[in-house]
Order: sequence, then C-alpha cells, then structure tokens
Amino acid sequence: MIAATGFADLLGLSRQPTAIAFMESAPEGTPRIDVAAPSGCTYWKLASEGQSFYTEASDHFGCPIGSYTHGIDLPEAQGKELEGVIGTMVELEYLDIAEVPEVPRREEAFGVVVYAPLADATFEPDVILVSGNARQMMLMAEAAHSAGITCQTTMIGRPTCAAIPEVMKTGLSATNLGCVGNRVYTELQDDELYFAFAGHQSEKIAGKLAAIVNANEKLEEYHRAKLSGASSAVK
Repeated sequence: MIAATGFADLLGLSRQPTAIAFMESAPEGTPRIDVAAPSGCTYWKLASEGQSFYTEASDHFGCPIGSYTHGIDLPEAQGKELEGVIGTMVELEYLDIAEVPEVPRREEAFGVVVYAPLADATFEPDVILVSGNARQMMLMAEAAHSAGITCQTTMIGRPTCAAIPEVMKTGLSATNLGCVGNRVYTELQDDELYFAFAGHQSEKIAGKLAAIVNANEKLEEYHRAKLSGASSAVK
C-alpha cells in the first residue's frame, strides 16, 4: 500500500501514522492491550511507536472525555467524573456549556477499537492519524485539499479525540491542533499537531502528496532566490 510507507517517507515523520478501526470484535491474532491507559489518546501513541492491539470499552473508562467521543456508555462513577471534568472546564472558562452538545460523538454500538501502525495494519482503518510539525501537516492538508477531501471545520476541535468521530461522519479529513490533555498523554511536542482522515481516502491523499511535496520544494527555491535577490538589492 503506497499510503503505508508514502506518508512517513515523503514527510520524514518521526512517528508512524496510526490506523484506527471500530469493530464488533477484534481480528484474529490481534492481542488486547495489556494495561488500560489513563487516556484514549495514549493508545494512539503506542500504535505510532509500533504496537498493534485492540481495546474493549472498559479499557477506556479511565478517560471519560474519550469515552464520550467514542460512544462508550460509562458506569455511574465514571459518568460522574465526566460531569465533573466538564464542569471544571466550564468554570475555568475553557469551554462553554453550549458547546458540549456540539462535540462530535460516535452513535453506533461500541464493540472494540483496533490500533496499529498504518504499515502493519491488517484491517481497513476507519481513521488514520498523522502527527508532525506544522510544515509536515501543511503538506498533508494541501494534499487532502488537492484530492478534494478537506473538512470545512475549525482546527481547534477540542477535545482532540473528537477528530475521530468527526472524520468518520464526514468521510473526509481534518487538521487538529491537539488539546492540552492529548499533549500530556501522547507527549506531542509544542510545535506538533495532527492530521486525521478517513481510511478509505488514504490512496487519494497519498496519490497527491508526492506532487505537493515536490511543488513545495520548487516553490521554496523560487521564494528563497527572490528573497536573496531582494536582500542584495537593499544592500
């Protein structure tokens, strides 16, 4: 699959693109995660580092926000924690209570979520997540635009995990700046962000990416030469 290696090679990514799929049951031979993580996005990090696994609903109970966006019904205690977290966000003026109903959420029944590095995925991903610096994600966004599959949504998209149901619903792509919780759990660097897109669009984006990378290289040469000439003229 060109997309499996193309994104990482063309962009020089330090993390592998992550393939994510929601299924009724796990694919044969795929292990369940050993220990439940404190956040759903921690699973993104593990997959980007090379691990392939699946999670069940209970593996997400430690992350009430992520459970909400993934369409997981929480036990009473975790449900109260979700209410408390949202209340704190509102109190801190981080979130307006009117925004809560607008947060994207999966509505389908939850079975399992399967994660893998894109190059190792033995399943058809619902969503592919790519993380990198602003230039790398600029190239991804330009490739998606060229392919005609860009969502017309804000880049903020908090919480970050809301990008998953958003992309699944639209079947397109979205740039996401990442929220502070995600940055803590995934160790996303201050100069990095995300690009998420529907799995079935991977070949379209990959097919445009090489041309976009080449065009940017040529255009950068043009602009730098122009800047150099302008600087010489000023002197």
